[in-house]
Amino acid sequence: MTAFIEIKNLNVTYGKKRVLKDINLTIEEGETLGIIGRSGAGKTILLHVLRGLDEDIPASGSVIYHTARCDSCGFVNPPSWVGKQCPKCGGNMSEWDVDILDEDAPDKERRAIARRVAIMIQRTFALYGDDRVIENVIRALDDINYSQSQIVQRAADLLEQVKLSHRMMHIARDLSGGEKQRVVLARQMAKEPMVLFADEPTGTLDPKTAKIVHQSIINAAKNYNMTVLITSHFYEVISDIATRAVLMDEGEITMVGAPDDVIKEFMKFQKAFEKREYTAGEPILRVKDLRKSYFSIDRGVIKAINNISFEVKEGEIFGIIGVSGAGKTSLSNAVTGNLEETQGMVEVRIGDDWINMLEPGYYARGRAKQYIGLLHQEFDLYPHRTIVDNLTDAIGLEFPAELAERKAIHTLMIAGFSEDRADEILSIYPGELSEGERHRVALAQVLIKEPRMVVLDEPTGTMDPITKRDVASSILSSREEIGETFVIVSHDMEFVKMVCDRAMLMRAGKIVEIGDVESVLNKVSEQEREIMARGP
Repeated sequence: MTAFIEIKNLNVTYGKKRVLKDINLTIEEGETLGIIGRSGAGKTILLHVLRGLDEDIPASGSVIYHTARCDSCGFVNPPSWVGKQCPKCGGNMSEWDVDILDEDAPDKERRAIARRVAIMIQRTFALYGDDRVIENVIRALDDINYSQSQIVQRAADLLEQVKLSHRMMHIARDLSGGEKQRVVLARQMAKEPMVLFADEPTGTLDPKTAKIVHQSIINAAKNYNMTVLITSHFYEVISDIATRAVLMDEGEITMVGAPDDVIKEFMKFQKAFEKREYTAGEPILRVKDLRKSYFSIDRGVIKAINNISFEVKEGEIFGIIGVSGAGKTSLSNAVTGNLEETQGMVEVRIGDDWINMLEPGYYARGRAKQYIGLLHQEFDLYPHRTIVDNLTDAIGLEFPAELAERKAIHTLMIAGFSEDRADEILSIYPGELSEGERHRVALAQVLIKEPRMVVLDEPTGTMDPITKRDVASSILSSREEIGETFVIVSHDMEFVKMVCDRAMLMRAGKIVEIGDVESVLNKVSEQEREIMARGP
Protein backbone atom coordinates (compact mmCIF):
# COMPACT_ATOMS: atom_id res chain seq x y z
CA MET A 1 0.00 0.00 0.00
CA THR A 2 0.96 3.66 -0.48
CA ALA A 3 0.77 6.44 2.10
CA PHE A 4 -2.29 8.55 1.22
CA ILE A 5 -3.23 10.77 4.18
CA GLU A 6 -0.52 11.69 6.67
CA ILE A 7 -1.55 13.27 9.98
CA LYS A 8 1.20 14.94 11.99
CA ASN A 9 0.91 16.46 15.48
CA LEU A 10 -2.78 17.29 14.99
CA ASN A 11 -4.38 19.22 17.85
CA VAL A 12 -7.81 20.80 18.25
CA THR A 13 -8.51 23.05 21.23
CA TYR A 14 -11.76 24.73 22.23
CA GLY A 15 -11.05 27.18 25.04
CA LYS A 16 -9.14 25.19 27.63
CA LYS A 17 -10.29 21.81 26.32
CA ARG A 18 -8.06 19.86 23.93
CA VAL A 19 -10.43 17.60 22.03
CA LEU A 20 -7.67 16.18 19.80
CA LYS A 21 -4.22 15.67 21.31
CA ASP A 22 -1.09 15.15 19.20
CA ILE A 23 -2.68 12.84 16.63
CA ASN A 24 -0.09 11.11 14.43
CA LEU A 25 -1.34 8.58 11.89
CA THR A 26 -0.71 7.49 8.31
CA ILE A 27 -3.66 6.21 6.29
CA GLU A 28 -2.79 3.93 3.39
CA GLU A 29 -4.44 4.11 -0.01
CA GLY A 30 -7.21 1.55 -0.40
CA GLU A 31 -7.51 0.55 3.26
CA THR A 32 -10.66 0.68 5.36
CA LEU A 33 -9.67 2.21 8.67
CA GLY A 34 -12.06 1.81 11.59
CA ILE A 35 -11.92 4.42 14.36
CA ILE A 36 -13.56 3.21 17.55
CA GLY A 37 -14.06 4.91 20.88
CA ARG A 38 -16.65 6.01 23.37
CA SER A 39 -18.93 8.99 22.75
CA GLY A 40 -16.80 12.12 23.14
CA ALA A 41 -13.53 10.39 22.27
CA GLY A 42 -12.89 12.78 19.35
CA LYS A 43 -13.84 10.55 16.41
CA THR A 44 -16.25 12.94 14.70
CA ILE A 45 -14.07 16.03 15.02
CA LEU A 46 -11.15 14.08 13.54
CA LEU A 47 -13.17 13.25 10.42
CA HIS A 48 -14.27 16.86 10.00
CA VAL A 49 -10.67 18.06 10.22
CA LEU A 50 -9.57 15.50 7.60
CA ARG A 51 -12.36 16.63 5.29
CA GLY A 52 -10.81 20.10 5.30
CA LEU A 53 -13.88 22.27 4.72
CA ASP A 54 -14.67 23.54 8.22
CA GLU A 55 -12.51 26.61 8.82
CA ASP A 56 -14.13 27.16 12.23
CA ILE A 57 -12.36 24.14 13.75
CA PRO A 58 -9.33 25.47 15.71
CA ALA A 59 -6.89 22.86 14.39
CA SER A 60 -3.09 22.93 14.35
CA GLY A 61 -0.54 20.51 12.92
CA SER A 62 -0.54 18.94 9.46
CA VAL A 63 -2.93 16.85 7.38
CA ILE A 64 -1.07 16.02 4.18
CA TYR A 65 -2.82 14.43 1.21
CA HIS A 66 -0.34 12.58 -1.03
CA THR A 67 -2.10 12.53 -4.41
CA ALA A 68 -1.71 12.54 -8.17
CA ARG A 69 -2.95 15.59 -10.11
CA CYS A 70 -3.46 15.99 -13.84
CA ASP A 71 -1.07 18.49 -15.41
CA SER A 72 -3.75 19.51 -17.91
CA CYS A 73 -7.18 19.60 -16.20
CA GLY A 74 -6.19 19.50 -12.51
CA PHE A 75 -8.20 16.36 -11.69
CA VAL A 76 -7.01 14.73 -8.44
CA ASN A 77 -6.69 10.99 -7.78
CA PRO A 78 -4.97 8.78 -5.18
CA PRO A 79 -1.14 8.51 -5.29
CA SER A 80 -1.09 5.21 -7.23
CA TRP A 81 -2.11 7.24 -10.30
CA VAL A 82 1.22 9.10 -10.47
CA GLY A 83 2.66 8.66 -13.99
CA LYS A 84 -0.63 7.40 -15.45
CA GLN A 85 -3.04 9.03 -17.88
CA CYS A 86 -5.78 11.22 -16.42
CA PRO A 87 -9.14 9.38 -16.61
CA LYS A 88 -10.86 12.67 -17.46
CA CYS A 89 -8.72 14.21 -20.23
CA GLY A 90 -5.85 11.81 -20.92
CA GLY A 91 -3.20 14.17 -19.55
CA ASN A 92 -0.28 13.14 -17.34
CA MET A 93 -0.86 12.59 -13.61
CA SER A 94 1.97 14.03 -11.49
CA GLU A 95 2.76 13.72 -7.79
CA TRP A 96 0.99 16.42 -5.77
CA ASP A 97 1.05 16.84 -1.97
CA VAL A 98 -1.23 19.27 -0.13
CA ASP A 99 -1.31 20.12 3.57
CA ILE A 100 -4.94 21.17 4.04
CA LEU A 101 -4.10 22.80 7.41
CA ASP A 102 -1.33 24.96 5.92
CA GLU A 103 -2.59 28.55 6.15
CA ASP A 104 -0.52 29.45 3.09
CA ALA A 105 -2.15 26.77 0.93
CA PRO A 106 -4.54 28.39 -1.58
CA ASP A 107 -8.24 27.72 -0.99
CA LYS A 108 -8.54 26.25 -4.49
CA GLU A 109 -6.12 23.49 -3.46
CA ARG A 110 -8.22 22.58 -0.44
CA ARG A 111 -11.34 22.61 -2.59
CA ALA A 112 -9.67 20.36 -5.14
CA ILE A 113 -9.14 17.79 -2.37
CA ALA A 114 -12.62 18.31 -0.89
CA ARG A 115 -14.28 17.65 -4.27
CA ARG A 116 -12.75 14.17 -4.24
CA VAL A 117 -13.90 13.40 -0.68
CA ALA A 118 -17.31 12.03 0.31
CA ILE A 119 -18.80 12.06 3.81
CA MET A 120 -21.72 10.38 5.56
CA ILE A 121 -22.62 12.22 8.77
CA GLN A 122 -24.38 10.46 11.63
CA ARG A 123 -28.18 10.91 11.75
CA THR A 124 -27.99 13.42 8.86
CA PHE A 125 -29.59 12.06 5.72
CA ALA A 126 -29.11 15.15 3.46
CA LEU A 127 -31.76 14.09 0.96
CA TYR A 128 -34.33 15.98 -1.08
CA GLY A 129 -37.29 14.68 0.88
CA ASP A 130 -40.00 15.46 -1.68
CA ASP A 131 -38.06 13.93 -4.60
CA ARG A 132 -38.06 10.31 -5.63
CA VAL A 133 -35.10 8.17 -4.69
CA ILE A 134 -33.70 8.02 -8.23
CA GLU A 135 -34.11 11.79 -8.58
CA ASN A 136 -31.94 12.26 -5.49
CA VAL A 137 -29.15 10.26 -7.12
CA ILE A 138 -29.59 12.04 -10.46
CA ARG A 139 -29.15 15.39 -8.67
CA ALA A 140 -25.82 14.16 -7.27
CA LEU A 141 -24.71 13.14 -10.76
CA ASP A 142 -25.79 16.54 -12.12
CA ASP A 143 -23.51 18.19 -9.56
CA ILE A 144 -20.47 16.54 -11.20
CA ASN A 145 -21.73 17.27 -14.75
CA TYR A 146 -22.31 13.62 -15.58
CA SER A 147 -23.28 12.85 -19.19
CA GLN A 148 -27.02 13.52 -19.57
CA SER A 149 -27.39 10.69 -22.07
CA GLN A 150 -26.27 8.13 -19.48
CA ILE A 151 -27.34 9.79 -16.23
CA VAL A 152 -30.52 7.77 -15.59
CA GLN A 153 -28.76 4.47 -16.27
CA ARG A 154 -25.91 5.46 -13.97
CA ALA A 155 -28.32 6.44 -11.18
CA ALA A 156 -30.06 3.07 -11.51
CA ASP A 157 -26.69 1.29 -11.36
CA LEU A 158 -25.78 3.11 -8.14
CA LEU A 159 -29.10 2.18 -6.51
CA GLU A 160 -28.59 -1.42 -7.52
CA GLN A 161 -25.17 -1.39 -5.86
CA VAL A 162 -26.74 -0.37 -2.54
CA LYS A 163 -29.62 -2.83 -3.06
CA LEU A 164 -32.36 -0.22 -3.43
CA SER A 165 -33.59 -0.94 -6.97
CA HIS A 166 -36.97 -1.83 -5.46
CA ARG A 167 -37.28 1.64 -3.92
CA MET A 168 -36.09 3.92 -6.75
CA MET A 169 -39.56 5.41 -7.41
CA HIS A 170 -40.40 5.97 -3.73
CA ILE A 171 -40.47 9.47 -2.23
CA ALA A 172 -37.29 9.87 -0.17
CA ARG A 173 -39.01 11.06 3.01
CA ASP A 174 -41.09 7.86 3.09
CA LEU A 175 -38.08 5.55 3.38
CA SER A 176 -36.89 3.87 6.56
CA GLY A 177 -33.72 5.09 8.27
CA GLY A 178 -31.63 2.28 6.80
CA GLU A 179 -32.97 2.93 3.30
CA LYS A 180 -32.27 6.65 3.60
CA GLN A 181 -28.72 5.87 4.68
CA ARG A 182 -28.22 3.76 1.55
CA VAL A 183 -29.54 6.56 -0.67
CA VAL A 184 -26.99 8.87 0.98
CA LEU A 185 -24.29 6.32 0.18
CA ALA A 186 -25.44 6.11 -3.46
CA ARG A 187 -25.35 9.90 -3.73
CA GLN A 188 -21.83 9.97 -2.33
CA MET A 189 -20.71 7.17 -4.66
CA ALA A 190 -22.01 9.25 -7.58
CA LYS A 191 -19.00 11.50 -6.99
CA GLU A 192 -16.68 8.51 -7.47
CA PRO A 193 -14.66 9.76 -4.49
CA MET A 194 -11.12 8.74 -3.70
CA VAL A 195 -11.94 8.61 0.02
CA LEU A 196 -15.15 8.14 2.04
CA PHE A 197 -15.56 9.37 5.61
CA ALA A 198 -18.45 7.55 7.31
CA ASP A 199 -19.32 8.90 10.77
CA GLU A 200 -21.44 6.39 12.72
CA PRO A 201 -23.29 5.42 9.52
CA THR A 202 -25.34 2.66 11.15
CA GLY A 203 -25.47 3.76 14.78
CA THR A 204 -29.28 4.04 14.87
CA LEU A 205 -30.10 1.04 12.64
CA ASP A 206 -31.14 -2.46 13.61
CA PRO A 207 -28.46 -5.17 13.18
CA LYS A 208 -29.98 -6.66 10.01
CA THR A 209 -30.23 -3.31 8.22
CA ALA A 210 -26.78 -2.29 9.49
CA LYS A 211 -25.28 -5.40 7.86
CA ILE A 212 -26.75 -4.36 4.51
CA VAL A 213 -25.28 -0.85 4.79
CA HIS A 214 -21.92 -2.30 5.89
CA GLN A 215 -21.82 -4.59 2.86
CA SER A 216 -22.73 -1.68 0.59
CA ILE A 217 -19.74 0.29 1.92
CA ILE A 218 -17.45 -2.71 1.51
CA ASN A 219 -18.63 -3.19 -2.09
CA ALA A 220 -18.23 0.51 -2.86
CA ALA A 221 -14.68 0.51 -1.51
CA LYS A 222 -13.82 -2.45 -3.72
CA ASN A 223 -15.56 -1.17 -6.86
CA TYR A 224 -13.96 2.27 -6.71
CA ASN A 225 -10.63 1.32 -5.11
CA MET A 226 -11.72 3.77 -2.45
CA THR A 227 -10.10 4.50 0.90
CA VAL A 228 -12.61 4.45 3.77
CA LEU A 229 -12.48 5.92 7.27
CA ILE A 230 -15.39 4.80 9.41
CA THR A 231 -16.08 5.79 13.01
CA SER A 232 -18.22 3.93 15.48
CA HIS A 233 -18.76 3.20 19.15
CA PHE A 234 -20.19 -0.21 18.20
CA TYR A 235 -17.49 -2.83 17.84
CA GLU A 236 -19.59 -4.87 15.37
CA VAL A 237 -19.21 -2.08 12.79
CA ILE A 238 -15.41 -2.13 13.04
CA SER A 239 -15.36 -5.94 12.96
CA ASP A 240 -17.59 -6.03 9.84
CA ILE A 241 -15.83 -3.40 7.75
CA ALA A 242 -12.33 -2.42 8.88
CA THR A 243 -9.03 -3.84 7.63
CA ARG A 244 -7.19 -1.89 10.36
CA ALA A 245 -8.45 -0.13 13.46
CA VAL A 246 -7.63 2.82 15.71
CA LEU A 247 -8.74 3.21 19.32
CA MET A 248 -9.41 6.75 20.52
CA ASP A 249 -10.02 7.92 24.06
CA GLU A 250 -10.36 11.51 25.29
CA GLY A 251 -8.88 12.94 22.10
CA GLU A 252 -5.89 10.63 21.87
CA ILE A 253 -4.99 7.59 19.80
CA THR A 254 -4.25 4.88 22.33
CA MET A 255 -3.85 1.91 19.99
CA VAL A 256 -3.50 1.06 16.30
CA GLY A 257 -3.69 -2.51 15.06
CA ALA A 258 -5.79 -5.41 13.83
CA PRO A 259 -9.54 -4.81 14.36
CA ASP A 260 -10.00 -7.76 16.74
CA ASP A 261 -7.07 -6.64 18.91
CA VAL A 262 -8.29 -3.04 19.07
CA ILE A 263 -11.86 -4.14 19.88
CA LYS A 264 -10.53 -6.30 22.71
CA GLU A 265 -8.73 -3.28 24.16
CA PHE A 266 -11.82 -1.09 23.69
CA MET A 267 -13.95 -3.49 25.70
CA LYS A 268 -11.66 -2.99 28.69
CA PHE A 269 -13.32 0.41 29.13
CA GLN A 270 -16.43 -1.48 30.16
CA LYS A 271 -16.91 -1.03 33.86
CA ALA A 272 -17.94 -3.81 36.18
CA PHE A 273 -21.71 -3.71 36.44
CA GLU A 274 -23.70 -4.95 39.37
CA LYS A 275 -27.45 -4.82 39.85
CA ARG A 276 -28.14 -5.31 43.55
CA GLU A 277 -31.47 -6.28 44.99
CA TYR A 278 -33.56 -3.34 46.12
CA THR A 279 -36.63 -3.31 48.33
CA ALA A 280 -39.13 -0.89 46.85
CA GLY A 281 -41.47 1.16 49.03
CA GLU A 282 -45.18 1.79 48.90
CA PRO A 283 -46.92 2.47 45.57
CA ILE A 284 -46.17 5.89 44.06
CA LEU A 285 -48.16 5.40 40.82
CA ARG A 286 -51.59 3.75 40.48
CA VAL A 287 -53.26 3.13 37.13
CA LYS A 288 -56.73 1.55 37.05
CA ASP A 289 -59.10 0.81 34.15
CA LEU A 290 -57.27 3.34 31.93
CA ARG A 291 -58.76 3.82 28.46
CA LYS A 292 -57.88 6.12 25.59
CA SER A 293 -59.31 5.95 22.05
CA TYR A 294 -58.58 7.85 18.87
CA PHE A 295 -60.55 8.08 15.63
CA SER A 296 -58.76 7.52 12.34
CA ILE A 297 -60.46 8.11 8.97
CA ASP A 298 -58.92 5.01 7.41
CA ARG A 299 -58.86 2.75 10.48
CA GLY A 300 -61.88 3.86 12.49
CA VAL A 301 -61.71 3.79 16.31
CA ILE A 302 -58.26 2.92 17.65
CA LYS A 303 -57.98 1.83 21.27
CA ALA A 304 -54.53 3.19 22.11
CA ILE A 305 -54.96 2.20 25.78
CA ASN A 306 -57.45 -0.59 26.33
CA ASN A 307 -58.57 -0.87 29.96
CA ILE A 308 -55.25 -1.42 31.74
CA SER A 309 -54.38 -1.46 35.46
CA PHE A 310 -51.01 -1.63 37.28
CA GLU A 311 -48.93 -0.05 40.06
CA VAL A 312 -45.35 1.21 40.37
CA LYS A 313 -43.70 1.34 43.79
CA GLU A 314 -41.47 4.10 45.13
CA GLY A 315 -37.83 3.42 44.27
CA GLU A 316 -38.76 0.87 41.62
CA ILE A 317 -37.32 0.88 38.11
CA PHE A 318 -40.23 -0.17 35.94
CA GLY A 319 -39.91 -0.93 32.23
CA ILE A 320 -42.63 -0.62 29.58
CA ILE A 321 -41.84 -2.41 26.32
CA GLY A 322 -43.67 -3.04 23.06
CA VAL A 323 -43.53 -2.26 19.35
CA SER A 324 -44.58 1.07 17.85
CA GLY A 325 -48.34 1.43 18.21
CA ALA A 326 -48.56 -0.77 21.32
CA GLY A 327 -49.73 2.18 23.44
CA LYS A 328 -46.49 3.01 25.29
CA THR A 329 -46.38 6.69 24.32
CA SER A 330 -50.05 7.29 25.13
CA LEU A 331 -49.54 5.63 28.51
CA SER A 332 -46.45 7.71 29.35
CA ASN A 333 -48.37 10.86 28.40
CA ALA A 334 -51.20 9.85 30.74
CA VAL A 335 -48.77 9.18 33.58
CA THR A 336 -47.12 12.60 33.16
CA GLY A 337 -50.45 14.46 32.91
CA ASN A 338 -50.20 15.21 29.19
CA LEU A 339 -53.13 13.21 27.80
CA GLU A 340 -56.63 14.66 27.47
CA GLU A 341 -60.05 12.97 27.16
CA THR A 342 -58.98 9.80 28.93
CA GLN A 343 -61.15 7.48 31.03
CA GLY A 344 -60.11 5.59 34.15
CA MET A 345 -57.66 6.56 36.88
CA VAL A 346 -54.01 7.63 36.97
CA GLU A 347 -52.83 8.72 40.42
CA VAL A 348 -49.39 9.81 41.61
CA ARG A 349 -48.52 10.08 45.32
CA ILE A 350 -46.98 13.40 46.35
CA GLY A 351 -46.17 13.33 50.05
CA ASP A 352 -49.21 11.70 51.63
CA ASP A 353 -51.64 12.86 48.94
CA TRP A 354 -52.76 11.03 45.81
CA ILE A 355 -53.05 13.36 42.81
CA ASN A 356 -55.31 12.55 39.86
CA MET A 357 -53.22 13.09 36.69
CA LEU A 358 -56.36 13.09 34.54
CA GLU A 359 -57.83 16.11 36.35
CA PRO A 360 -56.68 19.47 34.94
CA GLY A 361 -55.85 22.47 37.10
CA TYR A 362 -53.03 23.83 39.24
CA TYR A 363 -54.26 22.12 42.41
CA ALA A 364 -54.86 18.82 40.59
CA ARG A 365 -52.29 17.40 38.16
CA GLY A 366 -50.53 20.77 38.06
CA ARG A 367 -49.36 20.15 41.61
CA ALA A 368 -47.82 16.79 40.70
CA LYS A 369 -46.30 17.61 37.30
CA GLN A 370 -43.47 19.63 38.83
CA TYR A 371 -42.33 16.44 40.62
CA ILE A 372 -42.43 14.24 37.50
CA GLY A 373 -39.48 14.36 35.15
CA LEU A 374 -39.87 13.45 31.47
CA LEU A 375 -37.13 12.94 28.90
CA HIS A 376 -38.51 12.66 25.39
CA GLN A 377 -36.85 10.63 22.68
CA GLU A 378 -36.52 13.85 20.62
CA PHE A 379 -34.79 15.95 23.28
CA ASP A 380 -33.53 19.49 22.72
CA LEU A 381 -30.83 21.70 24.21
CA TYR A 382 -30.33 25.45 23.83
CA PRO A 383 -27.45 25.62 21.31
CA HIS A 384 -26.28 29.10 22.32
CA ARG A 385 -26.32 28.46 26.08
CA THR A 386 -23.49 26.73 27.93
CA ILE A 387 -24.06 23.35 29.52
CA VAL A 388 -24.26 24.81 33.03
CA ASP A 389 -26.83 27.36 31.79
CA ASN A 390 -28.84 24.63 30.04
CA LEU A 391 -28.98 22.76 33.35
CA THR A 392 -29.73 25.63 35.71
CA ASP A 393 -32.27 27.15 33.29
CA ALA A 394 -34.16 23.86 33.53
CA ILE A 395 -34.76 24.54 37.24
CA GLY A 396 -36.05 28.06 36.60
CA LEU A 397 -34.35 29.55 39.68
CA GLU A 398 -31.43 31.91 40.12
CA PHE A 399 -28.40 30.16 41.63
CA PRO A 400 -25.13 31.58 42.94
CA ALA A 401 -22.48 30.52 40.39
CA GLU A 402 -20.64 28.25 42.82
CA LEU A 403 -23.81 26.41 43.86
CA ALA A 404 -24.98 26.12 40.25
CA GLU A 405 -21.71 24.46 39.22
CA ARG A 406 -21.78 22.10 42.19
CA LYS A 407 -25.35 21.06 41.48
CA ALA A 408 -24.65 20.69 37.74
CA ILE A 409 -21.57 18.51 38.26
CA HIS A 410 -23.40 16.24 40.71
CA THR A 411 -26.29 15.80 38.28
CA LEU A 412 -24.03 15.19 35.28
CA MET A 413 -22.31 12.42 37.23
CA ILE A 414 -25.70 10.81 37.89
CA ALA A 415 -26.31 10.99 34.13
CA GLY A 416 -23.13 9.05 33.35
CA PHE A 417 -20.25 11.55 33.18
CA SER A 418 -17.03 11.21 35.14
CA GLU A 419 -16.43 14.03 37.64
CA ASP A 420 -13.54 15.42 35.57
CA ARG A 421 -15.52 15.38 32.32
CA ALA A 422 -18.55 16.94 34.02
CA ASP A 423 -16.36 19.81 35.24
CA GLU A 424 -14.80 20.22 31.78
CA ILE A 425 -18.05 20.60 29.85
CA LEU A 426 -19.81 23.16 32.08
CA SER A 427 -18.56 26.18 30.15
CA ILE A 428 -18.87 24.80 26.62
CA TYR A 429 -21.83 24.61 24.22
CA PRO A 430 -23.92 21.59 23.16
CA GLY A 431 -22.48 21.67 19.63
CA GLU A 432 -19.03 20.86 21.04
CA LEU A 433 -20.26 17.58 22.55
CA SER A 434 -20.76 14.23 20.89
CA GLU A 435 -24.33 13.12 20.28
CA GLY A 436 -24.13 10.60 23.11
CA GLU A 437 -22.91 13.30 25.49
CA ARG A 438 -25.75 15.63 24.47
CA HIS A 439 -28.21 12.84 25.26
CA ARG A 440 -26.74 12.52 28.76
CA VAL A 441 -26.91 16.30 29.30
CA ALA A 442 -30.61 16.15 28.37
CA LEU A 443 -31.05 13.41 30.98
CA ALA A 444 -29.26 15.62 33.51
CA GLN A 445 -31.71 18.45 32.65
CA VAL A 446 -34.49 16.22 33.92
CA LEU A 447 -32.69 14.93 37.00
CA ILE A 448 -31.55 18.38 38.18
CA LYS A 449 -35.19 19.28 38.91
CA GLU A 450 -35.13 16.65 41.71
CA PRO A 451 -38.26 14.81 40.54
CA ARG A 452 -39.96 12.14 42.64
CA MET A 453 -40.54 10.01 39.53
CA VAL A 454 -38.74 10.09 36.16
CA VAL A 455 -40.25 8.86 32.90
CA LEU A 456 -37.58 8.09 30.29
CA ASP A 457 -38.78 7.69 26.68
CA GLU A 458 -36.23 5.59 24.73
CA PRO A 459 -33.25 6.72 26.84
CA THR A 460 -30.59 4.66 25.03
CA GLY A 461 -31.31 5.52 21.39
CA THR A 462 -27.86 7.02 20.59
CA MET A 463 -25.70 5.48 23.28
CA ASP A 464 -22.75 3.20 22.70
CA PRO A 465 -22.64 -0.04 24.74
CA ILE A 466 -20.20 1.36 27.31
CA THR A 467 -22.13 4.60 27.83
CA LYS A 468 -25.33 2.56 28.10
CA ARG A 469 -23.82 0.59 30.96
CA ASP A 470 -22.62 3.83 32.58
CA VAL A 471 -26.11 5.31 32.44
CA ALA A 472 -27.66 2.08 33.72
CA SER A 473 -25.21 2.19 36.61
CA SER A 474 -26.07 5.85 37.24
CA ILE A 475 -29.80 5.13 37.30
CA LEU A 476 -29.26 2.34 39.80
CA SER A 477 -26.97 4.43 41.99
CA SER A 478 -29.38 7.40 41.99
CA ARG A 479 -32.12 5.01 43.06
CA GLU A 480 -29.96 3.74 45.92
CA GLU A 481 -28.80 7.21 47.00
CA ILE A 482 -32.07 9.14 46.86
CA GLY A 483 -34.77 6.53 46.25
CA GLU A 484 -35.57 7.82 42.76
CA THR A 485 -38.39 6.06 40.89
CA PHE A 486 -37.97 5.43 37.16
CA VAL A 487 -40.49 4.44 34.50
CA ILE A 488 -38.54 3.48 31.37
CA VAL A 489 -40.36 3.26 28.04
CA SER A 490 -38.02 1.44 25.70
CA HIS A 491 -37.58 -0.87 22.71
CA ASP A 492 -34.11 -1.78 24.05
CA MET A 493 -34.70 -5.14 25.69
CA GLU A 494 -31.04 -5.44 26.68
CA PHE A 495 -31.23 -2.17 28.63
CA VAL A 496 -34.55 -3.10 30.25
CA LYS A 497 -33.03 -6.40 31.39
CA MET A 498 -29.96 -4.58 32.64
CA VAL A 499 -31.67 -1.96 34.79
CA CYS A 500 -35.36 -2.72 35.48
CA ASP A 501 -36.81 -4.52 38.50
CA ARG A 502 -40.08 -5.31 36.75
CA ALA A 503 -41.42 -4.86 33.25
CA MET A 504 -44.68 -4.72 31.36
CA LEU A 505 -45.24 -5.85 27.76
CA MET A 506 -47.93 -3.97 25.84
CA ARG A 507 -49.57 -5.08 22.62
CA ALA A 508 -52.39 -3.21 20.83
CA GLY A 509 -53.11 -1.08 23.90
CA LYS A 510 -53.37 -4.02 26.31
CA ILE A 511 -51.07 -5.49 28.94
CA VAL A 512 -49.84 -8.88 27.72
CA GLU A 513 -47.60 -9.65 30.68
CA ILE A 514 -46.40 -7.84 33.79
CA GLY A 515 -43.88 -9.11 36.33
CA ASP A 516 -40.18 -9.92 36.61
CA VAL A 517 -38.15 -8.85 33.59
CA GLU A 518 -37.13 -12.34 32.44
CA SER A 519 -40.73 -13.61 32.39
CA VAL A 520 -41.94 -10.57 30.46
CA LEU A 521 -39.18 -10.76 27.86
CA ASN A 522 -40.02 -14.43 27.29
CA LYS A 523 -43.47 -13.31 26.13
CA VAL A 524 -42.06 -11.10 23.37
CA SER A 525 -42.70 -12.72 19.99
CA GLU A 526 -39.99 -13.17 17.35
CA GLN A 527 -41.73 -10.64 15.14
CA GLU A 528 -41.83 -8.12 17.99
CA ARG A 529 -38.13 -8.75 18.73
CA GLU A 530 -37.24 -8.02 15.12
CA ILE A 531 -39.31 -4.82 15.07
CA MET A 532 -37.96 -3.58 18.41
CA ALA A 533 -34.39 -4.29 17.28
CA ARG A 534 -34.87 -1.67 14.55
CA GLY A 535 -35.18 1.03 17.17
CA PRO A 536 -37.87 3.59 17.99
